[in-house]
Amino acid sequence: MDITNLDFQQARIKQVLFKSRLRSVLYGVREADDALFSMRENPLGEWLNTIVKPKYGAHPEVREIERVLQQMLMAGQSLVRQYQRGQLEESRTGLEQIDGYAEQIMALLQKMEQAA
Repeated sequence: MDITNLDFQQARIKQVLFKSRLRSVLYGVREADDALFSMRENPLGEWLNTIVKPKYGAHPEVREIERVLQQMLMAGQSLVRQYQRGQLEESRTGLEQIDGYAEQIMALLQKMEQAA
């Protein structure tokens, strides 16, 4: 693979950035915007579409990362809806689910990196 270690570091940072932004929404620091949950506008989704998929889209790890990322974005959007309905504690407790998706993505990124 031609993806460098730096690319993988950047992908990990993008993952943390999403979680940080979502957490800040659920704690009332910032407003939610639709771009946060858009596969095309999410930093990790954008990385997948522009850097990874053009060359390695057929690799099962890429498809799996994309699938898990989509699930994570939908779960995050659901948590924001809970927050907006006043279910603050429930939405914040749901961050554990986001962490689970993030761990899956990190494991897949690590697998891809080792193959690179």
